Amino acid sequence: MRVYFISLFFIFSLNFSCSSAKSNASKSPPNFILILSDDQGWNGTSVQMMDDLTQSKSDYHETPNLENLANRGMRFSSAYASAPVCSPSRYSIQFGQTPARLKMIRVGMNTNHINHQTPKTIPKLLKKINPNYVTAHFGKWGIDVDPSILGYDQSDGITGNKDGGFDYRDNRKQWQNTTSNDPKKIFSTTKKAIDFLERQAISKKPFFLQVSHYAVHSDLMMLPETLEKYQSKAKSEYHKNAGFAAMTEDLDSGVGMLLNRLKALGLQKNTYIIYTSDNGAVPVMPPRSKYKKSSNFPLSRGKWDAMEGGIRVPFIIAGPNISAGIESKIPLTFSDLLPTIVDLAGDKLPKSKNLDGGSLKNILLKNGKGKVTRFSKGFIFHVPYENGIALKRAHSSVIIDNYKMIKFYSNNERLLFDLENDIEEKHNLAESKPEKLNFLEITLDNYLKNVGAPKWKPGITWKKGNLKSINSFH
Repeated sequence: MRVYFISLFFIFSLNFSCSSAKSNASKSPPNFILILSDDQGWNGTSVQMMDDLTQSKSDYHETPNLENLANRGMRFSSAYASAPVCSPSRYSIQFGQTPARLKMIRVGMNTNHINHQTPKTIPKLLKKINPNYVTAHFGKWGIDVDPSILGYDQSDGITGNKDGGFDYRDNRKQWQNTTSNDPKKIFSTTKKAIDFLERQAISKKPFFLQVSHYAVHSDLMMLPETLEKYQSKAKSEYHKNAGFAAMTEDLDSGVGMLLNRLKALGLQKNTYIIYTSDNGAVPVMPPRSKYKKSSNFPLSRGKWDAMEGGIRVPFIIAGPNISAGIESKIPLTFSDLLPTIVDLAGDKLPKSKNLDGGSLKNILLKNGKGKVTRFSKGFIFHVPYENGIALKRAHSSVIIDNYKMIKFYSNNERLLFDLENDIEEKHNLAESKPEKLNFLEITLDNYLKNVGAPKWKPGITWKKGNLKSINSFH
């Protein structure tokens, strides 16, 4: 009998807490959930990122939960990861700086030169605004120090791709379908996130939660029933891989579980939810054996280089006072996340030469229109190493006002594209617009020099160990 009454008391307390959290949502500091997928292309979901381009969504993958999120939030059709590979992008999110400024340009690079403790991070800044903020990170980390160093109260620690079932020892196995009850740790990672939400509903403390999924990075892993669904589904023109599609839908299911629990706990109305990917998708997947057309089409190429397929990513944000179901054409990059979250939490960061991003708050609250104020002009993408997979040559890129320049270091070749009219990057305007080309090149070169970015040297490649000892900066 005593156990019965204790159980009743617990249930009553939990319900009361949830109701109280719901009723007081508007009076409380906002919560934040950042959901980060891995290697998911701009058109890798069933959410159409650009209203006037049907090819900005998958013609095969089904992600109904992301569709629901987009329907009650805002899509950014020109959202850019800070790098075409994972670790530099993840660093950029936490510090609000470009990988070039951080001198962190690829996976496996020596990061002893980076001060991980002193710089301001999202958790540290939120706690400065309100010391009651509770911060957590679950899933793939991709940073060389424990999350606690960056201000996270709870985490999985230093995790890597291997924790999500990536077998870097055998490339042949990466695209073989492997069924699992917990593919890519989607559901166990989601459970950790849900447990965290339930604790916060009881404590009534504001929170920042980052959930970094291993999906949809190789190896291919999925629920057996989801794989069966896509194996019997007719193939489409651009996306054809049943295993990859199944993994994508399983990821979407995990996202749905988290968001449904958030709503059930009465926390949804006071929570900003951000969904994006750390970089673009791989350019080619079986059964496509030759690099004739990227899986990211209409975007060119994919992961590993600074063409649009490697850096333009899905981006959805929903939350208090954000207009529902609309597209914003305002360009953004991951450096903007830190100042945006801080601004939404109630504090404005002053313009700083050490901060590359700007707040999107006014854009979010004004129907996706307006301007973003940043100290640095343009978006910088720095890939100073040779790569045998995609563009193959070391390069950097800058985007300003829809014009994009790519500069190759081995022969100083320059490409210029008008992204507003040529999203496929098919028409090189370098010869027809020399003034625009030179302006972009000067802007890029000056930025890299001012921040002391890693400098390309012959022999620095994607895989060779000498990259670990890079200490040659501009």
